[in-house]
Amino acid sequence: MAAGGDLRLLGSWYSPYVIRVKMALGLKGLSYEYTEQDLFNKSDLLLRSNPVHKTVPVLIHGGRPVCESLAIVQYVDEAWAGIGHPLLHADAHDRATARFWAAYIDDKFFQSWRALSWSTTEEKRTEAFKNAIPVVETLERAFRECSKGKAFFGGDIVGLVDVALGSFLVGIKVVDEVNGTNLLDEVNFPGLAAWAERFLAVDAVKEVMPDAEKLLEQYKGFLAKWIASG
Repeated sequence: MAAGGDLRLLGSWYSPYVIRVKMALGLKGLSYEYTEQDLFNKSDLLLRSNPVHKTVPVLIHGGRPVCESLAIVQYVDEAWAGIGHPLLHADAHDRATARFWAAYIDDKFFQSWRALSWSTTEEKRTEAFKNAIPVVETLERAFRECSKGKAFFGGDIVGLVDVALGSFLVGIKVVDEVNGTNLLDEVNFPGLAAWAERFLAVDAVKEVMPDAEKLLEQYKGFLAKWIASG
């Protein structure tokens, strides 16, 4: 990997937002120091580096922190524009479109998927899944629009939207397994289902995705605490 120039990433192994940044760094071929953070006992470095949100990921480059996953991914793409492949298109309209859909994933998709993830009764689970379907339908249309018939949202290569949505894929499978759902159903969402398989086969993605079994146990533990807390 190429030298990143004094790069340090503060993260938590199970966070899809941290996974995004790891993907971006890997796709650009950058080396970095990774420091795992306990979000229930936050380090002074994390609190100093991200005093507003006090959470991960934080990328520290040359002693200066960059916070929030989408901002970090775009920073990495711009700061190392000549290294690896670009995560955003050269065309201004295509860049704006990618930023729009990446924001949609965080603002709409994540909210609906989180509701499904933390549903503790069959009734809540059914309602949450029902509410998530229109959001996934919109992303299916977005894939057709952005990919223009090619393999990824970014076209021939992985781009910002692929990284934004792809960081959730192992988590989606884990939640589906526990809840008996199939959010990216290949019958109803053939574009996204095929995209997910292609994306997970990319080397820079495989290298940073969390282990599904480990994530499953983590999720079950969080869910048990959530239920116990009422």
